[in-house]
Amino acid sequence: MTTISQSTVPKKRNRAAREDALIAAASKLFASRGYEIATTRDIAAAAGCAEGLIHRYFGGKEGLLLALIKRQVSQEVVDLQTLPLASTMADEVVQLVEWEVEHTWQDREFIKVVIPRALLDPALGHLIDGIGPTQRASAITERLRNFTQGRSLPAQELEALAHFISITSFMFGFMRPAVLHQDREKAKKMAVMTAQMMVRNFETISTPDDSQPRQQKPALLFT
Repeated sequence: MTTISQSTVPKKRNRAAREDALIAAASKLFASRGYEIATTRDIAAAAGCAEGLIHRYFGGKEGLLLALIKRQVSQEVVDLQTLPLASTMADEVVQLVEWEVEHTWQDREFIKVVIPRALLDPALGHLIDGIGPTQRASAITERLRNFTQGRSLPAQELEALAHFISITSFMFGFMRPAVLHQDREKAKKMAVMTAQMMVRNFETISTPDDSQPRQQKPALLFT
């Protein structure tokens, strides 16, 4: 019978608590000072931890940033799962755009940190893409598969629709209000209108029953 040392579990818990503290401190300092100016010493001090733990746990400041992105995206996926499904796929797409726009705006300070790093370091940008947009699109795709129309779409088209939702939320939830300083509510209304135009055909095209051969699929083109 395998026994677990009494000190093993507390150590794991202590490490998890320290990692949480370092990620939380990094989130605040990256947003308030910028990634370049915020030092690992400052982050460790704010977290009440030794600076060496950042290198031990995350491999340095860049690894800490990636851990922060993973935490942020994971929380968003969890939040998305609590959102009730709409009655139709067309309504679901519009609902997702509106929800994503709001969350993107809430994360604007975090996005301001990530975007410059991705621009300056293409390799880091690829890593961020795998953690952020890819996981978000995957979560959206899974929601859309709850609808007959979603299941009848080819996988590539369904994935494209998921990315459309993410890109629209980034444009109207961050670029227009945070970068171009346009009115946030106006930008949000434009996002919803864009989504409504995108899914207009969903309401006019009949979808096959799951038990019948699928001879027709919903179009993603504008009418």
